[in-house]
Amino acid sequence: MKKNLIRYALLPAALALATAFGGAAAFAEDSINVTNLSYRTGPFAATGTPIMNGQRDYMIMLNERDGGINGVKISYDECETGYNTEKGAECYEKTKASSIVTQPWSTGITLQVLPKSNVDKIPILAPGYGFSPMADGKVFQWAFNPPASYWDGASMILKNISEGNLESLKGKKVVLLHLDAPYGKEPIPLLQAYAEKYGFTFLPIPVGVKEMQNQSAQWLQIRRERPDFVLMWGWGAMNVGAVTEAAKTKFPMDKFIGIWWSSHDGDMKSVGEAGKGYRAISWSLPHSESPVMQDIKKYVLDAKKAEIGEGEFDWVFYQRGVLISMFTVEGIRAAQEHFDTKVVNAEQLRWGLENLKLDEARLKEIGMDGMIGPFSTSCSNHAGHAGAWMLQWDGAKFVKVSDLLQADQDMIAPLVETEAKKYADANAPWPINEECKM
Repeated sequence: MKKNLIRYALLPAALALATAFGGAAAFAEDSINVTNLSYRTGPFAATGTPIMNGQRDYMIMLNERDGGINGVKISYDECETGYNTEKGAECYEKTKASSIVTQPWSTGITLQVLPKSNVDKIPILAPGYGFSPMADGKVFQWAFNPPASYWDGASMILKNISEGNLESLKGKKVVLLHLDAPYGKEPIPLLQAYAEKYGFTFLPIPVGVKEMQNQSAQWLQIRRERPDFVLMWGWGAMNVGAVTEAAKTKFPMDKFIGIWWSSHDGDMKSVGEAGKGYRAISWSLPHSESPVMQDIKKYVLDAKKAEIGEGEFDWVFYQRGVLISMFTVEGIRAAQEHFDTKVVNAEQLRWGLENLKLDEARLKEIGMDGMIGPFSTSCSNHAGHAGAWMLQWDGAKFVKVSDLLQADQDMIAPLVETEAKKYADANAPWPINEECKM
């Protein structure tokens, strides 16, 4: 199996997926092209691969079970970036003429292509990542970060660790251990604002890409600082390195909390029992017995239309990938209905992503009940601000340990408005959707 997995990861995506998507017939004029800027290679491949597999397999399942979306086949493709911003920009330029959506899969790549969005008129879909002010749809008309932004995540983490009483954080110390990249720096402005308002000490500690597997210097600093909580915006090998060092230094694991990209089963299985108690906020919940997952098992995995790693089917990241492709699909469905067309274009998809209505009834209808909190988007709200749960590693798997949490939009919204305006002013002339009143 390992050999086959490597083959799948390294073959050009169109060739590797041709059989699964019905070959050349699936890519005829009556198809919708969706390209993912994937990273199955490079320093973050171990975390990127299960997410990409989940995204791919949901699309395959729809083609096999339903003949696509309302009878239109999905032509799913990948352009490999290795999580490299320069390669990501190249992939964007190569695919923007054919794909109806750009999925950058890196905050750095997102920031690189964001200025092009108003010119090229291709929606950017960055689920749960990217530039947090993209939630402001009036300013960022072509960018979407549902179901929740990094600032939503930071707010929910603080709400959870303070047990709903942020005043209780007064006098405490909170460290942010973060990848020294745009992704890792995203929560800093909001956490600083919270620290000023509620009187706790906030200390960011960066981890360079070359230091991900050797964080002894960072954890020496953490031991000296003796924080009450360590929050982590980690990715790839950084997560394993951090949890390993935390265990070595006997830092209390239940005081160590990650963002949703730091909740990868594969990372935690490498530390096993030593990571017991570690927590991570997550806008997705794995539910392997759900109708959608059982259909993926039947139409894709059991039918040998694709292969994944052992145990991957049950992982948080694989099932989160399924949900992420669902956002695109539901945007396409909404656009098909609104514009009375089967093969939607990029501008029509933009409308669809701006009009997602994923309430409990719709989630149940598509077999995803309980896997994600209900949310909707609008012309002004491109994030949806769905809730999230706190997951905890029990030594073998992640389990839910909280009710659905909600971010404090009273705290977040003013910062979104300020930073969105700052971005628009810095990139003037920048079009604003003045007609958007919602």
